Amino acid sequence: MTTIGIIGAGHIGSQIARGAIAAGYDVVISNSRGPETLADLVAELGPKATAATATEAAAAGDFAVVTVPLKNYTAVPVAELAGKIVIDTNNYYFERDGRIAELDDGTATVSGLLQAHLPESRVAKGFNAITAADITATATPTGTAGRRALVTASDHDDAAAFAEKFYDDLGFDTVNAGSLADSWRIDRDQPGYGAQGDKATMSGRLAQATRNRDTE
Repeated sequence: MTTIGIIGAGHIGSQIARGAIAAGYDVVISNSRGPETLADLVAELGPKATAATATEAAAAGDFAVVTVPLKNYTAVPVAELAGKIVIDTNNYYFERDGRIAELDDGTATVSGLLQAHLPESRVAKGFNAITAADITATATPTGTAGRRALVTASDHDDAAAFAEKFYDDLGFDTVNAGSLADSWRIDRDQPGYGAQGDKATMSGRLAQATRNRDTE
């Protein structure tokens, strides 16, 4: 069975773990405070979940989900994720992360920063524009009429295809926004961010996005 290394056990990471285990995946989950602090979560998740350090989770996963505050992305293990697909849930909140000039001026994207940090990994954006509770609350089976669609973007076709499969397993359709250079279309304050809709609706919201460049 496929094992996911989840780096970050906050609201999003924990909910992805719940959805993944329900879909049959094994999970190795980590946070910045140590595996012992995840005892209650792992007990809830059951025998298919294990707590670990970030390095151990990265090494154990057949693929990984990175869901840490953006300001901490350079602490994500590099060597252990080489050659693997990595789903990045990150968003830029300058109030939390501090100002990042290349995001403010539009010369970089959030997931592009992680891809640069993980040059031998294949990064796909995912789960960044859905609330944690909705990851389980709004999931529906494949083929459900009006099924909610989430957005991915990647510079690697196999990573985008894998994100689509993972979305489907967890209960969602997919809209592909293109390369990481286009992934800003689903960022904070864009029309698709936090929105609920099927593939046609979310495709329309991506088309409405306008790049904001804040150089102040």
